[in-house]
Amino acid sequence: MPIDDILLDCEERMDSAVEFFHKELRGIRTGRASAGLVDHLKVECYGATTDLRQVAAISVPEPDLIVVKPFDPHTLKDIERGLQASELGITPVSDGKVIRLPVPALSGERRQRLAAQLKKMAEDARVAVRNIRRDANKTADAEKKAGDLSEDDADKCKEDIQKLTDQYGKKIDELLAAKSKEVMDS
Repeated sequence: MPIDDILLDCEERMDSAVEFFHKELRGIRTGRASAGLVDHLKVECYGATTDLRQVAAISVPEPDLIVVKPFDPHTLKDIERGLQASELGITPVSDGKVIRLPVPALSGERRQRLAAQLKKMAEDARVAVRNIRRDANKTADAEKKAGDLSEDDADKCKEDIQKLTDQYGKKIDELLAAKSKEVMDS
């Protein structure tokens, strides 16, 4: 496998790990309402489990309110059950046509717990990136052992893999810092 292929595979996998981390962060509640809090939630409608965004329109008319309007009024109860079963910690209020989710302000203790949870999620993402680095280095070693890469090329490949690891580690740190600031300041 040529160096470019090893690096491309490594970069794609690291990019998907950071993207997964970014998607996880959207689900973390801050003091402000955001459609990202609920659009990924799974609800049981029509006998199948689907994302909430596929069965309802989600809007944020106020900074502390999320409004969920089902495309089909018959699914209102199913959506309400799904929201209650979720781990959001927000009680849905239904008026028969739409569901309102009032987002309460976070307490200081809750903010600290969320910050700790964010750090753990970031560390998990860093571990995923380091595992991808390990796999790419093993591939480079295997190619060197098979005689497809010279020792200098394998070393250069490992240096480039480390640069990618550092680059994606920095992205994780930036995402963590932004979300932590959002949690602590909102």
